[in-house]
Amino acid sequence: MTGNHKDTSISRRRALAVTGGTVAAGGLAVAGYQTAFADTASETSAAASATATSTGSACTTLMSSVTEGPYYLDGALVRKDITEGKSGVPLTLRLTVVDATDGCTPVAGAAVEIWHCDAWGYYSGYTTANPGGSAPAESEEGDSANDDTYLRGYQIANANGVVKFETIFPGWYTPRTCHIHVKVHTGGAKEDGTYEGGKVNHTGQLFFDDDIAEEIFALDPYAKHTGTYTRLADDMVYDGGGASSGLLTLKAVHKSDPSKGYKGFLILGIDPDAENTGAGSGGGGTPPGDAPTGTPPSGAPGDSASPSASSS
Repeated sequence: MTGNHKDTSISRRRALAVTGGTVAAGGLAVAGYQTAFADTASETSAAASATATSTGSACTTLMSSVTEGPYYLDGALVRKDITEGKSGVPLTLRLTVVDATDGCTPVAGAAVEIWHCDAWGYYSGYTTANPGGSAPAESEEGDSANDDTYLRGYQIANANGVVKFETIFPGWYTPRTCHIHVKVHTGGAKEDGTYEGGKVNHTGQLFFDDDIAEEIFALDPYAKHTGTYTRLADDMVYDGGGASSGLLTLKAVHKSDPSKGYKGFLILGIDPDAENTGAGSGGGGTPPGDAPTGTPPSGAPGDSASPSASSS
């Protein structure tokens, strides 16, 4: 696990060299964070909440790095919408990548990669792995998703270090709590619809408030997966560190109707000089039941893999 780290000798010029991008002048103060998170004025209050929750820890410590888990696949598409028609409660993620070793300057050009299970606990590429409890077969969902690529993707950070994903609220699988996997890459470039080269600076996981998750899991299609859900305090990966350990700030789209979706915010404090792939770092659980029999893609998926494969 990554501990506190501060190197005041690392300059903004270093960040430029690593990312090949530009860093916004003056860093990212509270107002800057609000602007980066908010698409419209109506979202400013949510951004302020995210800032209050996340900024302090992001600007004093690196994000906690953990295992990449057993369901990682290379070759995810660069795209904003990763749903591919998967059913579930809508989730918009706004993640801001900052250099925690250089005054929390935004890391423009960083590539943020995420992947997570569907509403019943299945991952693309591993669709025959039993999620635990009682769940319909992944093939029964009846959507048009590509079994090798759904709920996986990259986005490239803008000048403020911000990326945005459109996805669904993840389900769960035994023995894990609800989570999203994340990697932050620098030094590479978009090529043929994927991200190539560079290095992985951070491997982590994003987590959800128990009460919100359990409210979502009472809705369809989540409710068709029954069994014992692992709460945050009992999870083998989440260490109770709040935002610096990946706990998202969540804002409901409609206060009285959780089915309308959520917006999630988090600041990812990284060291652009570090390398952490998460492979072999322990924790994270093994695929439940038998080993996965899903066949990972033989090569990087092309832009034609799904209707939403275009970059944005």
